[in-house]
Amino acid sequence: MASSLQGRLPINEDVLLMQKGTPMRKVRSKSWKKLRYFQLQEDGMTVWHARQAGGRAKPSFSISDVETVRGGHESELLRSLAEEFPLEQGFTIVFHGRRSNLDLVANSVEEAKMWMQGLQLLVDFVTNMDQQERLDQPGWLSDWFQRGDKNQDGRMSFREVQRLLHMMNVDMEQEYAFQLFQAADMSQSDTLEGEEFIEFYKALTKRAEVQELFENFSADGQKLTLLEFVDFLQEEQKEGDHASDLALELIDRYEPSESGKLRHVLSLDGFLSYLSSKDGDIFNPTCLPIYQDMTQPLNHYYINSSHNTYLVGDQLCGQSSVEGYIRALKRGCRCVEVDIWDGPSGEPIVYHGHTLTSRILFKEVVAAVAQYAFQTSDYPVILSLEIHCSWEQQEIIAQHLTEILGEQLLSSTLDGLLPTQLPSPEELRRKILVKGKKLRTLEEDLEEEEEEELESELERGQEARLELEAQTEPETPEMSPRSKDKKKVVMCQLFCLPICCQITVQAPLPKPGSPLFPKQIADGSIPSSSLLSPSPEIHAHHVSIPLCPGCLHEDGLIPQLHSFKGALPFL
Repeated sequence: MASSLQGRLPINEDVLLMQKGTPMRKVRSKSWKKLRYFQLQEDGMTVWHARQAGGRAKPSFSISDVETVRGGHESELLRSLAEEFPLEQGFTIVFHGRRSNLDLVANSVEEAKMWMQGLQLLVDFVTNMDQQERLDQPGWLSDWFQRGDKNQDGRMSFREVQRLLHMMNVDMEQEYAFQLFQAADMSQSDTLEGEEFIEFYKALTKRAEVQELFENFSADGQKLTLLEFVDFLQEEQKEGDHASDLALELIDRYEPSESGKLRHVLSLDGFLSYLSSKDGDIFNPTCLPIYQDMTQPLNHYYINSSHNTYLVGDQLCGQSSVEGYIRALKRGCRCVEVDIWDGPSGEPIVYHGHTLTSRILFKEVVAAVAQYAFQTSDYPVILSLEIHCSWEQQEIIAQHLTEILGEQLLSSTLDGLLPTQLPSPEELRRKILVKGKKLRTLEEDLEEEEEEELESELERGQEARLELEAQTEPETPEMSPRSKDKKKVVMCQLFCLPICCQITVQAPLPKPGSPLFPKQIADGSIPSSSLLSPSPEIHAHHVSIPLCPGCLHEDGLIPQLHSFKGALPFL
């Protein structure tokens, strides 16, 4: 990029000498006068300084930051030092906006003239570039217009504009975009020419609050110079001493105009791109590693949850897609929702019931979860099942969960014993939990297993007698399970043991510092893990996460158990 600008730079002897560099005194006050080595970089747009020639240099200012260059006699500070330094050797660089002036004293009158003339030449060159760019409009938008103009007639229909905006990754509401399209169509030809398209794009992407913030730091309201952008990074973003180096990187990364990159300035479009990026995220990157206590019971945490995860469109006639689960899991979501209904050919399907949304197979959802569950985080993933299936297809659900998820599926308690509290995220690493609704408690399930063992022993002892009685007594039809108890739970052959207990004791909130009181509750910090901030209370209502797709209700419905009390959905 530097070479392309060098071909346009006004090169003369002054500029060449500036690129070689000279030592000068930087003056801040009568008592602060430091010798520094200043040098114009090869790009012709940035001046760096170091403590000495060949020393470690850092950016001092960009030519785009400079408003004008004044002689030493116009500086009050340099005039106060006239007895120490001749005024002819001094000069002042005046910056745009709120940046303080920079007073410098050269070693000779000739060097001072060389810097003053060279800097003013470059400042005039940049000013002319700014004026020309305002006349031509941003070149990068013109380039996009050429790409979208398929027949190269210099006009674009609304359909062509829609396609182009999709290529530019600009999301929009069609009706609103069409209104702006008509407003920009000054020729009333139902098409946009180059200038009209630029105005349309600006209207579509205008953000009043961003414009106000931009103008607060921009002297001319058109761009942020390098130093103005450094001011913003230090004052608003709290970037600290490395803001100068960071500003150059961000301009090169987000400024869409090549000429803006070359001149180290940031346009409003580039500024908006930066604010919308990860570099402009309010989240503190130092908090990305897991630093919180993840050994507390699962219900001590807010959980990053997704509602109607399968939908990638609206809830009435939108598209259901496995991509919804992939996107949610890759964004760190730890609880996804699956609405399951009876499907054709005995295969359960997932969609928004009683609507026109499209259908996807449940087994495809499970396969996607198995593949993407732990790409972003090792902490457990919860499948929140809302089941509306007959018990025959519920058996298919259980079969898919066990066969596809395999060892990832948590199908028993961690130690085989009756737990007294929910497991912790740390204990459940790389495990997938199924959340639904059970009709009975874990204790009742375990008691029934013991009773069944005793009954089986009695049955074996009485087997001979029963067989004999069967030969002598007339056969009577056995009542079906439905006729005995319409609310009976059908015990599937696969498994029925839930992995998490039901908490029924109303436990008081522990005091700060106690073993059960998470550190992040005490200090108010927000975890950066996919299991988000801890709950400010211990949830003591009935909470059950049955890993029991084999516990089936004969009425065909298993109501969903909603997320833990206090859990906040983040997607």
